[in-house]
Amino acid sequence: MPNVLDIRRRIRSVTNTRQITKAMKVVSAAKLRRAQERTLAARPYAQMLTNVLKSLVARAEIYDPETGEPKHPLLAQREEKNILLIVVTGDKGLAGAFSGNITKAAMRFLESKAGKNVDIEAIGRKGRDFLRRRYPAAMVQTRSLTDADDSLDMRESAERAGPVQITGEHIGVLSKLEFAQAQVLAENVIERYGREEIDAVYVVFNEFKSVIAQRLVVEQILPVEQIGERTVRLAEEMTEEEKLKAKEAAISAGVGMRAGPPEAATHFGTEQVDYIYEQPAEDLFKALLPKYMAVQVFRALLESVAAEHAARMTAMDSATNNATDMIDSLTLAMNRARQAKITKEIIEIVSGAAAM
Repeated sequence: MPNVLDIRRRIRSVTNTRQITKAMKVVSAAKLRRAQERTLAARPYAQMLTNVLKSLVARAEIYDPETGEPKHPLLAQREEKNILLIVVTGDKGLAGAFSGNITKAAMRFLESKAGKNVDIEAIGRKGRDFLRRRYPAAMVQTRSLTDADDSLDMRESAERAGPVQITGEHIGVLSKLEFAQAQVLAENVIERYGREEIDAVYVVFNEFKSVIAQRLVVEQILPVEQIGERTVRLAEEMTEEEKLKAKEAAISAGVGMRAGPPEAATHFGTEQVDYIYEQPAEDLFKALLPKYMAVQVFRALLESVAAEHAARMTAMDSATNNATDMIDSLTLAMNRARQAKITKEIIEIVSGAAAM
């Protein structure tokens, strides 16, 4: 049994660790509130844009009446030979299995697409480091979304580095996320899709609805199959145990668990009335569809940020509780060791007195 001094050292060490985890939980809770507000604030705009596009679809010819081919390149569906996968993870650790679950889902997706060429855009340091150890980088010069230049060089090289290659690494984007960054990424993806360098675009991220309503999804964003309808290829819900831990962490941190107010403008474009647009419906549709794509990317990044803070808050709450339990256990062990030492000393005194 360790002596009392060693146990006291361990208690002090665990107490200091508990202070750190408790402080990190408070910080994550504050960041989660801001991220949750940004996510909820962006939804009405996305909903309105979706409904406007739905209204335009009913009033414009988006397919050629003779050939049946779509007039907009983002609607063109081709056989999947070259795929672009956007992996959205976190830049920092101490968030439990947040980034690990996303990279596992990405690996399962890559296994399902065996035999096809896959380009990977890694957003977040954790995913970048994981994928870099397994796949080569493309022989092209890439720039981060945080660079001053508004463009990204995402063109394919003459020779691929392998069937699966990393074509872009974006670090530090999620800490100061702006719509312009998502728009830059979306514009380059659209450009590559229009040149038929890629045949489909998928994004894997952690979808955030509320603290206790999250799921890991692999969503197809190109080609656009139906406006307003998400194409989810893979979805993993939170377990009941994870929901319970997240609920306890949210209650102790004072974070709301609501999923947000109802979507605004849900009925616009659905009424059987003839809307009058200033420009021709086809021109509006062609101009708004790329923006719809950028909003989809921005939504994925926003929800991933909120989900990461929620995961870190839950992980730090569990770490704080575990530290408290360890302190209680060490305190009990210290009291037992001290009692055993006192008992031993009494026995030695009594035995010495009896021997005299």
